[in-house]
Amino acid sequence: MKSIRTKKISDISRRQFLKGSAAVAGTALFVPSSVFGADAPSNRITFGFIGVGRMGSGDMREILGFKQAQVVAVCDVDAKRIENAKKTVNAHYAKQASDGTYRGCNGFGDYRDLIAQADIDAVSIATPDHWHILPAVAAAKAGKDIFLQKPLSLTIQEGRVLSDTVKRYGRIFLVGSQQRSDARWRQACELVRNGRIGKVHTVKVGFGVDPGTTPQPTMPVPDNLDYDMWLGPAPWAPYTEQRVHPQKDYSRPGWLRITDYGAGMITGWGAHHNDIAQWGLGTEYTGPVEIEGQTEYPKDGLWNVHGDFSITYTYANGVKVICADNTKNKQGVLFEGTEGWVYVMRGKIDTQPKSLLSSTIGTDEIHLYKSNNHKLNLLECIKSRRKTVAPAEVAHRSCTVCLLGDIAMRLGRKLKWNPDKEEFVNDEQANRLLSKTMRSPWKLC
Repeated sequence: MKSIRTKKISDISRRQFLKGSAAVAGTALFVPSSVFGADAPSNRITFGFIGVGRMGSGDMREILGFKQAQVVAVCDVDAKRIENAKKTVNAHYAKQASDGTYRGCNGFGDYRDLIAQADIDAVSIATPDHWHILPAVAAAKAGKDIFLQKPLSLTIQEGRVLSDTVKRYGRIFLVGSQQRSDARWRQACELVRNGRIGKVHTVKVGFGVDPGTTPQPTMPVPDNLDYDMWLGPAPWAPYTEQRVHPQKDYSRPGWLRITDYGAGMITGWGAHHNDIAQWGLGTEYTGPVEIEGQTEYPKDGLWNVHGDFSITYTYANGVKVICADNTKNKQGVLFEGTEGWVYVMRGKIDTQPKSLLSSTIGTDEIHLYKSNNHKLNLLECIKSRRKTVAPAEVAHRSCTVCLLGDIAMRLGRKLKWNPDKEEFVNDEQANRLLSKTMRSPWKLC
């Protein structure tokens, strides 16, 4: 059901200013407090949340914690999740609702209805991976700024379209690669970029994998779930709960382990750790030139993404990034150079020699983008119109690394990649895997 929100003149003028300023999105334009006010409800950055399940509800609660933002709408294909999210938002703003400064959270079952609301400045998208690109592209075209959970896309073609669209419409974009907003990861990459471990020759990336499961019975579709909309551009398949998400809670959903909706942990954790490898190597706007991968796939059952694996990426300068499961590489990212190493994981950084931990990066050396809070970085950049710590093109290149590994594992042979043209070299079979056909009537445009 669509709803109509009363707009104050101050709301309209502020949003007109934000949209007009998008034309100078590449510059550092700082908006004075006189424009935004002192976090008055009518002057906050208004958000709509598309997907309010396990990750989306967490992202929503984070934004609720910032006074400079206001959640005004939620969207999901599961009616129970819409109602739960609305209750959370309305309870948070109960005091404002009582004094008339907040008019309640709207709920939608179709992301297009949410994006059409003129009183929404930004959207947060935390849907299954096969549903990332269409809402994000639509939001950019509608003049909304965007937070998108990682991985950026299901295919390399989708990622290219999204990055180009974000740039064309001058939108502020942040992907959920929150490790870039953690001091340890930034410190590790600055040490590497400034030559503290000599010439880098190898990077080892490690993370876990998902188990398979048995064949699952076809089940009746719950009344609260719009299953056809959940499938969206993915091929039709019979409903079973393990294909979608749990109905009783917000625990880890089954779709993460099915190739029609995601690539498995190569993009799940790989989008985080391969992104750090790219950051440390300074290859954020390019990628490897050769990829070779091996894996084990489940022999039967519903969940069919990769199991234990090993992928070797070779870059034009000869550096090798070896990405593998935790039976081969320890969790995190290890940069190895001619004069030492830097190892970083969540909550820990270590180096050899140890003195590197207290090494100071000089004023004339490389200083990487500093963000200490990922969502705050988004809000600040929406106001200033400067790039975020994890913008669309960088996110696309990092996701591409992961998807190249997935394609190499599926084909089981060495592939040559042209990162400038974003195509495989003399390999028609591999190039066919750069995109996926969308189920009618959905299409990428």
